[in-house]
Amino acid sequence: MPTDLPTPVPARNRILAVLATFRRELIVIGVLSALINLLMLTPTLYMLQVFDRVMISQSQITLFVLTAVVLFLYAVQGLCEWLRSRLIIGSGIRLDAVLNEPVFRATFRDQLRHSGRAPVQAFADLTVIRQWLTSQGVFAFFDLPWAPIYLAVMFMLHPLLGVLTIVFMAILAAFAWWTTVATREANDQAEEEERELNAFIHTKLRNAEVVEAHGMVPNLLRRWWRRQVDTLARQARSHALEERFSVSSKHIRVLMQSLALGAGALLAIEGQISFGAMIAASLLMGRATAPIDQLVGGWKGFSNVRKSFQRVEALLVADQAPPADAPLDSPSLSLRLRGVVATAPGRAEPILKGLDADFEAGRIYAVLGNSGAGKSTLGKVLLGIWPHVEGEILLNGQPVAALDRGLVGPSLGYLPQEIELFAGTVGENIARMAPEPDAERVVAAARLTGTHDLILRLPRGYDTPIGEGGSQLSGGQRQRVALARALYGDPRLIVLDEPNANLDDAGEAALAKALQTVRERGATVFLITHRPGIVQVADQIVLMEQGRIAAMGDRATVKAWLAGRAQADAPIAPPQPAAASGEPPPAALPAAT
Repeated sequence: MPTDLPTPVPARNRILAVLATFRRELIVIGVLSALINLLMLTPTLYMLQVFDRVMISQSQITLFVLTAVVLFLYAVQGLCEWLRSRLIIGSGIRLDAVLNEPVFRATFRDQLRHSGRAPVQAFADLTVIRQWLTSQGVFAFFDLPWAPIYLAVMFMLHPLLGVLTIVFMAILAAFAWWTTVATREANDQAEEEERELNAFIHTKLRNAEVVEAHGMVPNLLRRWWRRQVDTLARQARSHALEERFSVSSKHIRVLMQSLALGAGALLAIEGQISFGAMIAASLLMGRATAPIDQLVGGWKGFSNVRKSFQRVEALLVADQAPPADAPLDSPSLSLRLRGVVATAPGRAEPILKGLDADFEAGRIYAVLGNSGAGKSTLGKVLLGIWPHVEGEILLNGQPVAALDRGLVGPSLGYLPQEIELFAGTVGENIARMAPEPDAERVVAAARLTGTHDLILRLPRGYDTPIGEGGSQLSGGQRQRVALARALYGDPRLIVLDEPNANLDDAGEAALAKALQTVRERGATVFLITHRPGIVQVADQIVLMEQGRIAAMGDRATVKAWLAGRAQADAPIAPPQPAAASGEPPPAALPAAT
């Protein structure tokens, strides 16, 4: 990770500001390019001297001296080209290193916003930018400003040759513009089709077990093949169009050099220039139009780089990194919600609708409700990881969205419904992938959740690799490792979403004991669950209905509220004799203890 990052600048100018730090390298590359282009005149001048001086004077000494000078100039030109290539490769690698960290962070925050961008697109774009910067195509932009030098030499040979060079350069420039306009739509469609096809394959491979279990491979294969045929057809049309323009460009260049040689021959016959100048004119015509020719040949690569640049710039512009703030030093964390509304793209009705609540520190809140009531969304809102939120979410009086995740993260613990572990060892996952895991804290978190003995039974204990996504572990093992990760380091705000979904009775008992322990340490816990047994450890019940907090209080209070609503909603019926036993509690809540 680079340590010499540029001074923070507005997001819209971030890439340009990073490029500005390469000013010295660009100046050196420009100077080297100037020397290289001047030295490109060496063979032309050598030819002129040989034809117009040596051949007439028949002087071998002159030929030897000229040859020695030319060899020296060739060596200098080769050294300049080597230095320029090394410098531009190093600059490309350094640019990638400087941009990698902000792009890495921006990509993660972009995924939290559910923007729909492919998560690896930005890194692919960085690779495209770096590869183009280290390729020969970038040299055309440094060589193009020196084309007037060759044009001036052509005018020195004869004004007609200079005018002819201008005409040819204009033709090539117009052809480059026409190529861009004519191929843009076909290229864009082919690239978009390829991206969609890659996304289609990625999602199916990610769910390979479901696909295999249901015998869906033939069906998906047919769908993939139909899209593959369309993609190949679009790419074939795009490549065919590019090939036609490439061949046309090649014929235009050959025609130009032939016409330049013919014009020089005509002028030589009339005695206006020498025969050496005639041959030199043909060579200089190629050198004068070479930068434009390189731009035409590499225009597709430059177009792809421009699109990659725009996508990375858009990602960084959309990224709103919170300002650096101090870590939360309080031993306990309280939460306050004021007018909180949570929405999702493409959904007309809000998920959470105007929530107002105060949650005291050091308590366990059991969040209950039917499926779709907004329980999981509430948990993400409390942690500040739901992107589309209005209203105030205050953590110890500070807006959650304004907190620096790197500083506040150790104070938070989160167990999502869909367990996601990372390629690495069990210990590294519990330690939240820290570069140097604290072994004592890892073991403490595992013991707290009753996972220590389970881990010791693994082949290498805490050093057991678990594979990408924890594929080497069972569902229950993944959940318990993820639970230990959520409680690692004694966090003070913990959100557990269905933490006992894959636990057996022993695991659920260990979970209840762990929750009681973290409460005694002052942690504030939100327990989202459908299973009533674990609710016994809760201090408060939060009952969610259709995106609203319908009731909140201790178990007796919420039970009384449910009973009162049931009585109000019940149809009028003749009085019934009282049951011999007491009224059982509602199914959603355990009996009060």
